[in-house]
Amino acid sequence: MPKDAAVEEFARLVRALKARDGRSYEALGRRLSVSASTLHRYCSGATVPEEFAVVDRLALLCGADEEERRTLEVAWTRADGARRPPAPEPGAEPAPEPGPAPAPAPEAAPEPGPELVHARVPGLPPERRRRRWGWVGVVCGALAVVGTVTLGAVLLPGKTRERAAEPPAPLTWTVASDLWKNGCGHTYLVERTPPPPPEAADARSWAAAQGAVDGGETLVRVSVQGKSAAAVVLQALHVRVVERGAPLPWAAYRMDDGCGGAVTPRRFEVDLDRPRPVARALDGYDASGQEGRTLPAVSFPYAVSAAEPEELLVSAGAAGCDCRWYLELEWSSEGRRGTVRIGDEDGLPFRTSGAKGRPAYAYDSVGRAWITGEKSGQGE
Repeated sequence: MPKDAAVEEFARLVRALKARDGRSYEALGRRLSVSASTLHRYCSGATVPEEFAVVDRLALLCGADEEERRTLEVAWTRADGARRPPAPEPGAEPAPEPGPAPAPAPEAAPEPGPELVHARVPGLPPERRRRRWGWVGVVCGALAVVGTVTLGAVLLPGKTRERAAEPPAPLTWTVASDLWKNGCGHTYLVERTPPPPPEAADARSWAAAQGAVDGGETLVRVSVQGKSAAAVVLQALHVRVVERGAPLPWAAYRMDDGCGGAVTPRRFEVDLDRPRPVARALDGYDASGQEGRTLPAVSFPYAVSAAEPEELLVSAGAAGCDCRWYLELEWSSEGRRGTVRIGDEDGLPFRTSGAKGRPAYAYDSVGRAWITGEKSGQGE
């Protein structure tokens, strides 16, 4: 396939995804953590992404199935190869380094200096041009090294979370955002009738394939650990709503079938409908004994280290909005302070939409079909 044709085919597939979703470049760009102009360049063919991951996230956001994603990856690979400079042919000798101009014979007129030097530093006397060119070479070499290190920091996988903090964070964390209450209860809003509900462990891939959105409540578990024996104090947990719209008009599909749990862990509760949502520490409850017992809420600050991790459980509810939001965790350690932004497993904002009043369905495992229930009260 010709180079231009490979790029245009890739751009056509990206445009088709964007058109299917219907959201603006700006709205989709926020979900992908890229600018609207960058996404527009992908769609026009002016730019091919350095990595397929950002395009794959776009495909998932727009509801692409596995076959469409594989086709998109093949197109990206061809377009990426078309945009890269051709590799040298096997056995080709590298171009020789330019040497200094030969000294002129005594009887010959002086030879002019290299045109490259004159062109790069106009207006300087010849002897100063040569000195300035030497410094330019040193500076450019240094910038090339810095550029290589910076590019490596951007492109190496698995580093996105640690780059989020300034100064560099002395802690690491993992996040799980496709949790079900007590391991079995959850509500998703889905535009079209979905396949049977998955096991809780497969919730993430099932929800991504259906374009499902958490209905009424999102449960997030953040596991935080220091990188060394030095204590890191977690000072506060903030909630940042980055996009707020009307609740989705989709039907609600309940994953539970009368399940229940004996233990309600202590957690943080967030009301996303508030103008400035706050994470409030709540008690938990353990009903496994004969009389049951309360698990007292634990508020900030917390201290973590490499040997002493901590888990933060967040329950975020929404009734009157379709909200996209992040968590921000403040920390301090050995005289330094910083904040890390925490999104879902792909670094994107969490998403929760009110489900109140939506048609609600539960799955009949005997009849193997979704059956209509009462109107959903989730998120009231």
